[in-house]
Amino acid sequence: MGSLNYAMLIGNVGKDPECRHLSNAKVANFSLATSETFTDGNGQKQERTEWHKIVAWRGLAELAEKFIHKGKQIAVQGKITTRKWEKPDGGTGYSTEIVASNIILLTNRENQNDNDSYSGGYQQEPAAAPAGDAHGGAGSMPAEPQQQNAFKSAPDPEDDLPF
Repeated sequence: MGSLNYAMLIGNVGKDPECRHLSNAKVANFSLATSETFTDGNGQKQERTEWHKIVAWRGLAELAEKFIHKGKQIAVQGKITTRKWEKPDGGTGYSTEIVASNIILLTNRENQNDNDSYSGGYQQEPAAAPAGDAHGGAGSMPAEPQQQNAFKSAPDPEDDLPF
């Protein structure tokens, strides 16, 4: 039996993406906050926020640069990776990140600004990483973003009601 490394997050962007052009690809890094509400042992409502580091390559980096901004609600699908590096003091540092394979913008029309006219998603096509891609790459860049609505892919259950 094989294994699976898959993450799906829906949350709010913590800061505008930082984009860089590398010799073989463009990369964008940003943070995503996910929150959960629960009732503690004393019956008090509590909220816990987790911060996730998101890495987007190539076409997803382009999408991030153009359409993702602090506070925007998005869905991210990808794989969990851990990077290892040497700290200046000689120690070893680790960073856990989500390497995005699909990003869906979830802003509704009432909340869109003039700059946020794109609604839909962009998915990287699976492909081997180019040489020198330390993150394993997310795939090749399709010619046009794949338009999709985040929550309309399932049929409406009320369409089949007999009355």
